Amino acid sequence: MSNVVRQDIMTADTAVNLEDVSKEFTQWQRSGKFKDLLRNLVKPEKKVVKALDHVSLKVNQGEFVAYAGANGAGKSTTIKILSGILQPTSGAVTVLGMSPEKSRVELMRRIGVVFGQRTELWWDHPISVSFEWKKTVWNIPREVYRRQLEMVTELLDLGDLLNTFARELSLGQRMRADLAMMLLHNPELIFLDEPTLGLDVLAKRQMINFLKRINREQGTTIIVTSHDMDDLEEMAQRIVLLSRGQIAFDGSFDELRQLTGSLCRIRLVFQGAGIGENVHGRLAELLNGSGKSARLLAANHNSCEYEFDTAEISVKDMLGQIAQLDGIVDIEINKAPIEQIVAELYTRWRG
Repeated sequence: MSNVVRQDIMTADTAVNLEDVSKEFTQWQRSGKFKDLLRNLVKPEKKVVKALDHVSLKVNQGEFVAYAGANGAGKSTTIKILSGILQPTSGAVTVLGMSPEKSRVELMRRIGVVFGQRTELWWDHPISVSFEWKKTVWNIPREVYRRQLEMVTELLDLGDLLNTFARELSLGQRMRADLAMMLLHNPELIFLDEPTLGLDVLAKRQMINFLKRINREQGTTIIVTSHDMDDLEEMAQRIVLLSRGQIAFDGSFDELRQLTGSLCRIRLVFQGAGIGENVHGRLAELLNGSGKSARLLAANHNSCEYEFDTAEISVKDMLGQIAQLDGIVDIEINKAPIEQIVAELYTRWRG
């Protein structure tokens, strides 16, 4: 598996640059059996785990990049290296032209980081106190602080929460407050690790809309990790997929879909007893007659859903075959879910 680096973004100003970066962790192995107790104490077995394996990646200023992969692929490790929390075993890292290792304090004044399961809010104080604390400790200029506070309060709907204790916030409210606090110093680049994890539909919608807006209107560079591929497809213009510590794909979501063929789904709604069996049988007959095929995904008393590859049979041809069927009252066409595409790729790469 080789790293894939997009060549078309190398000429613009670079926000993030990873060159041949690797990160290894050492794990001490112990059997847990009583008979191995002495050996575990005297000479435990050492295992080296390669979280990142010669990763090269460039991200332009103003990009919104999804950084995804299965558990253990190296997503969080990359974010921690970029923010200076971890140091790479080998390779070179620059963020906004600085080394996260050598210029961490200076860099933190220009970037923001949010980890979905952690908070910087003071637990037993109103969130406004946490905000004021950051203004003072970070020495944020009064005008910058005022402008940013007004923006995040309005766009993240925090007006009624500023005087609420952090421990009394719901998960969605806390995530919005953490995001707001992270943005108070007006960072140029933000890293978000699972920002929508555990959020309900409304809270997730507020989060996604806000991130898209600051990227579009303020040019904030955003790198976000998540296991929710639908969220990532809606937010980002570019996706980088990790597999076993290596970059397996780097491109657009449309290009990602093409790796498994141009899968499409069509749902047929019909009316009348016994229509479903007739529809499925007749459609299979028509498709087979033209040397094509479609996979039946689901069927019930008034609808059925098929999946087909538009590289094999065009939507126009598919609709032409369906037009010959009786009893169809509605048709719905969608792309295959991005979750399915990525799951198939993970399976292929692991295999």
